[in-house]
Amino acid sequence: MAIRIGIAGIAGRMGRLLTEEVAAAGATLAGGSARGDDPALLFAASDVVIDFTHAGAAEAHAAAAAAAGKPLILGSSGLDAAQEAAVAAAARQVAVVYAANFSPGVTLFLATAERMAASLPGARYDAEIVEMHHRQKVDAPSGTAVALGRAVARGRGTTLEAAGIESGRDGHTGARGTGTIGFAALRGGQVVGEHSLLFAAASEHISLTHRSFDRRVYATGAVQAALWAVGRPAGLYDMKHVIGMA
Repeated sequence: MAIRIGIAGIAGRMGRLLTEEVAAAGATLAGGSARGDDPALLFAASDVVIDFTHAGAAEAHAAAAAAAGKPLILGSSGLDAAQEAAVAAAARQVAVVYAANFSPGVTLFLATAERMAASLPGARYDAEIVEMHHRQKVDAPSGTAVALGRAVARGRGTTLEAAGIESGRDGHTGARGTGTIGFAALRGGQVVGEHSLLFAAASEHISLTHRSFDRRVYATGAVQAALWAVGRPAGLYDMKHVIGMA
């Protein structure tokens, strides 16, 4: 029997793309929800639910997934500490695939960033992350940019918080801190998503860039993750697991 996939936020831009990709994958659309609907009903009707809504819905959807015993595919960005904790708690009972970006290309980008950072020490190579998105995006830096920062920090054997963040520079800010990770967020037009990582030393610069031209790549990856998650043991997964990199 075809896997039944539910879509939270089905009426939105990503919801419509997800609906098309569910059909293209040969799965069954179990239904969808909109703001104000009871998420328990969607989880009850589905084998797995995809949520690309907003950070404020993450706790309710994570709790509904755990209560129903159904996997959750979470692509919302900008979660705070309490929302992250709720997702982690749900992952102790069901499979949760939580990713800042469901693009296979971005997944490889993050892995490459970590490996490069391990070889390019912060004492000599400053790490700067620049991202640009459409003018409607409400959180900054983007979830993918934060994931890049965390990848760089991991490669250097630390955390993003411990390394230190430099962002929103304005006025007389003083010299750049050694080993810190810099962020710049640009907003304008209808840019789907652009992310660049720059390692800058006194004698050389190395940069990596990923550009998304169509949001469908995120929908395709999320449906791939949904099909992969059904039947998996409880745990917190990301796209590295889905595409076989972990």
